[in-house]
This record gives sequence, C-alpha cells and structure tokens, in this order.
Amino acid sequence: MDTGKILVAHKLGIYIVKFIGDVRLSLCSTLDQYTDRMFEDADFKTVIIDLTETLCIDSTSLGQLAKISILYKEKFSSLPTIVSTQEDINRILKSMGFDKVFHIVQDSEPQLECLDELAVQSVDEQEMKEQVIKAHKLLMDLNDNNRAAFQDLVKSLEDN
Repeated sequence: MDTGKILVAHKLGIYIVKFIGDVRLSLCSTLDQYTDRMFEDADFKTVIIDLTETLCIDSTSLGQLAKISILYKEKFSSLPTIVSTQEDINRILKSMGFDKVFHIVQDSEPQLECLDELAVQSVDEQEMKEQVIKAHKLLMDLNDNNRAAFQDLVKSLEDN
C-alpha cells in the first residue's frame, strides 16, 4: 500500500486539505496541528477535504475529519465539504455517518495547484494514544453504530 501524505493549500481564507494514498495514524498529529492553525486563522472562510486520491483511511484519521466538521459547524453553523470519487472511501464515509456532518461531493475533482506537503510531526507514544482516544470519541459521537463499534477500543486504551 502506498505511504500516505497530506497536501495543503490556502488562499484568501479558503483551505484545501488533500489526502493521498494510505492515510493512517502516523499523519494524525500533523493533521491535528494543522487543523488548529487553520481554525485560528482570522481570515479562515472554508475548508475542502479532497479524498479523490485516498486509497485507504483509518478510523483515527476519520476522527480527525470529524473534528474538522465539529469545529466548522461551531464556527459557521454549516457543514464543510468532502470531495471523494472513490467508491470504497464513499462507502466508509457513509457507514461512519459522514454524510450527516459533511457535504460529500462525489462527481468532481477540484483542480488544485500549488499544494504543499505537510511535514509529518513526531509525537511520543502517550500523545499518540491520547490522539487515538480523542479521534475515536469524536467518531462515537456521530452515531450509535460508531459508538458500538469503537467503545471497547476506547475503554481498552483508557484503561491501559
């Protein structure tokens, strides 16, 4: 499986976050820090998440996307946009309830240029564990199916 990466760009308050390849836990701290900076930007207007080149995405990364949706809804009282043309990814998004917390566009690919790759941030094991717990709690808050799917994992991580 291809190693994943996150490309970003922003101009005039419009942010683009593009996931490429296999997006997993190792990229979550990087995305979390970028998300915080994005929402602290006084000029921030919108964000588009581009998953058109995403081959695989794990639940921790989905939790980070849920965080973006929650913060966006708090700030703008509307939903951010995900562009995804991959059937497998769309199925995962729908099964996790993302169609309720994002506008999901399936029929177009943004024409993006000048994207920069986010440098992967290293974190220690405890920080990573806390991030996994936080991301999965965000997913659990989306719907009862997610709560059932992830409650044992979260409890196990919190107990250790």
